[in-house]
Amino acid sequence: MARRRKKDPEEFDATEPEESAEERDYSVRAVERVCLILNLLQESVDGIGLNDVAQITGLPKSSAFRYLWTLENHRYVERDQDTNLYRLGLGFVGMQSRHLEILRERARPTLENLRDEFGETANLGLLDGDHIIYIDIVESRRGVRLAATRGEREPVHCTALGKAIAAQLPEDRVRDLLKETGLERRTANTITAIDDYFGELAKTRRVGYAIDDRENEEDGRCVAAPLLGTHLPAAISVAGPSSRFTLHEVKKVGKALLEVAAGIATNPIPDQRTGPVA
Repeated sequence: MARRRKKDPEEFDATEPEESAEERDYSVRAVERVCLILNLLQESVDGIGLNDVAQITGLPKSSAFRYLWTLENHRYVERDQDTNLYRLGLGFVGMQSRHLEILRERARPTLENLRDEFGETANLGLLDGDHIIYIDIVESRRGVRLAATRGEREPVHCTALGKAIAAQLPEDRVRDLLKETGLERRTANTITAIDDYFGELAKTRRVGYAIDDRENEEDGRCVAAPLLGTHLPAAISVAGPSSRFTLHEVKKVGKALLEVAAGIATNPIPDQRTGPVA
């Protein structure tokens, strides 16, 4: 004789009348606060301070700090050591995605080869909201070099990584991005007119790679190519001081990037448990 299973009080019973939206409340207060903080950080371009987080969310400063500290500990939030401003962290953006982990693994040997071949810093970047975030960096071995830090965020309009990715996006999406961030003048060479920027994207699509010619850093030059076929808005780049990384050299690097970019999306990843993928 079959035994009757005791009903779990949390179990949904289809025979019972459904509660109205007003009667049903599955929200968890702490989770709602976390979502509020994350949404606040997502809307902030340059980051936001603890006092502002507390004021806007209505949380006591001590409670806001505990939430931020916990999120930072899990890499969903990161704090700038110099400004003490908080922003979304790399863990929130990418570590949740196996696709990004695979992309980083595939790109790493290529970045190292590019660094060794050209002697300059090689980067892997991803579009994160309305900014570019550096996912991986292989720094030049030279004493004077141009290098960001992993997790650093840069504008879309004045970086080669940003242009390479933006050139693959629909025009409406790019306009929305620029509406959020503007076209801030970082150097005398920064493109600050939207029509000029779209002209630059058209050129990028024609040649296949993008150039930042002292537009983000006074003495910085960078070339980047999009990683097509990865299903992620990503690109790789090589960057160096403009005094050494000449425009002639940029053309050579651009061709090299086009050759290796396709391989990053298709190369198999050795599995530590099973060995190389056939």
